[in-house]
Amino acid sequence: MKNKNLEQLRKELTSLQFEVTQNNATEPPFRNEYWNETRDGIYVDIVSGKPLFSSLDKYDAGCGWPSFTRPIDPEEIIEKADYSHFMIRTEVRSKTADSHLGHVFNDGPAPAGLRYCINSASLRFIPKERLEEEGYGEYLKLFETN
Repeated sequence: MKNKNLEQLRKELTSLQFEVTQNNATEPPFRNEYWNETRDGIYVDIVSGKPLFSSLDKYDAGCGWPSFTRPIDPEEIIEKADYSHFMIRTEVRSKTADSHLGHVFNDGPAPAGLRYCINSASLRFIPKERLEEEGYGEYLKLFETN
């Protein structure tokens, strides 16, 4: 989070998690923790613990990174223009921790047509059956069927 100093984060995160969240690095496609995760649950910011994405909005975009159609709470996502690597992209960051998450593209499925392409290293997955015990019980309602 913004109030955590870099030395504290270096101790808490793996080197890859630190490089991705703090230095805008990108992990390798198809060789990351959640690109093919299929269980029900939510994905939270590895730094702040704030909920970011749900497995209900995750899909296989074929790009090798976890891809989502939308965030759980759009207020927790900040979009910034990214002109690095000779490309024009839209970077997504977490509001609370200012973690680099990945990028959003306009080539996703309907209805919104968005693909949030997110680094696994910026996330922690919490399976549905552990939401309550990890303090995210309010998100169980996402998985209730009517």
